Amino acid sequence: MNVEQFLQRRDVDFDLIPHPNAFDASHLAQTLHVPGRNVAKTVLLKADHGFRHFVAVLPATKRVSLEQLSRCLGDSHLELATEDEVAEHCPDCEVGVLPPFGSQYGLNTVMDQSLSDDAEMVFEANNHHEAIRMKVSDFRYIEQPLVCSFAR
Repeated sequence: MNVEQFLQRRDVDFDLIPHPNAFDASHLAQTLHVPGRNVAKTVLLKADHGFRHFVAVLPATKRVSLEQLSRCLGDSHLELATEDEVAEHCPDCEVGVLPPFGSQYGLNTVMDQSLSDDAEMVFEANNHHEAIRMKVSDFRYIEQPLVCSFAR
């Protein structure tokens, strides 16, 4: 899946922002001079002892609370996926890149409620040198994530 083409097909307004390589959401925020709360990091998690994977989207300034997220998901057992598992699920991306559109990889998406609808979000496209900026409300409209509070 090419994120830029996906968003164009969905007729969503966005900006493609070329930048020097940034290998995590915090460095992406620094590189683009964007507040970390507006940079979305995406984490691949596995539930119920690895039987299903899903994508969690949260601000770069926060961390996933597995305990809080487990409660949101009906007390599922949760674990972080490995980098190899990320690469398996996103073979069209550079190693370490996971776009926030789990639906395009056959995965469910969960978004932390702290990503406000009235704000913009920035995230890696398919590589470490291009970012996408779009409205959170547009992201929610096209992805339809489960929204709950799981970031701390």
